[in-house]
Amino acid sequence: MKLTLIDPPREFAVGKAEIVTLRDCAHIQLEPDELVTFVTESGAEYDVGRKSWGFYATPSLNSRLTQFGWRALLVKSPGGRFYIFLVESGKEAELERYMKMEEHTVVCWLDSDQALETVERKLRVSDEG
Repeated sequence: MKLTLIDPPREFAVGKAEIVTLRDCAHIQLEPDELVTFVTESGAEYDVGRKSWGFYATPSLNSRLTQFGWRALLVKSPGGRFYIFLVESGKEAELERYMKMEEHTVVCWLDSDQALETVERKLRVSDEG
């Protein structure tokens, strides 16, 4: 792993209703089969793992991710861009306020067997037709 700290961080503004300044603080270069874990103040963990073909962007959506204290959802912005959000369990109300403020919509939650099986069924039907 190669860690490059950015000091001072690169700053840029984002947001629609409320402008927030993001700070790009570091770059991490992983070799295949290396993993980094991000940890919040509350202890929720989030792993990103590198493979030779790319990245595991999240732990398993319906198992380890939820055990680590996260819920995944597919979101659409007003401009038609799609995002995968990870919301810390218990912070759904904060997410809801953010989504309303930024006019994002939930396409679907991706954090339970039932939700993922529904997505799978719908995609399988559309692939067959």
